[in-house]
Amino acid sequence: MRLTKYTDYAMRLMIYLASRPSGLSSIREISDAFSVSQNHMMKVVQDLANAGFLESVRGRNGGIRLAQPASEISLGVLLRHTEELTDLIDCEGCLIAPACTLPIVLSEATAAFVSVFDKYTLADLIGRRSALVALLGFKAEDRADGSAL
Repeated sequence: MRLTKYTDYAMRLMIYLASRPSGLSSIREISDAFSVSQNHMMKVVQDLANAGFLESVRGRNGGIRLAQPASEISLGVLLRHTEELTDLIDCEGCLIAPACTLPIVLSEATAAFVSVFDKYTLADLIGRRSALVALLGFKAEDRADGSAL
């Protein structure tokens, strides 16, 4: 199974926000960090904010952050939101469709795939947080209390 770029960007965005020590992030800084188009990232952010995964703060000092703790964000729920997992193949017009059970097998395989994601939360993806913080270039002033990371 192959996930879409959209899901890839959504996962990266969520990992970035979960790794950030505190405060708000801008779409620009996230886009720059991953060398992804700002327009693409904006679409992902709007969608995830509308779905309740993110909080968006408007204004000069605005930005985005997770809407809930990383430990409460299920990867399975996120995956179901970003992917259309219903029809992996198009059986419409196929000669053998009335007798074929391939859609049943594909449905079972998809359910098994997603069930693995259901076992994990966003917090599980940031288990090596200090390494992520270093790779993403967060600074001590990114912390709310100004202390070193």
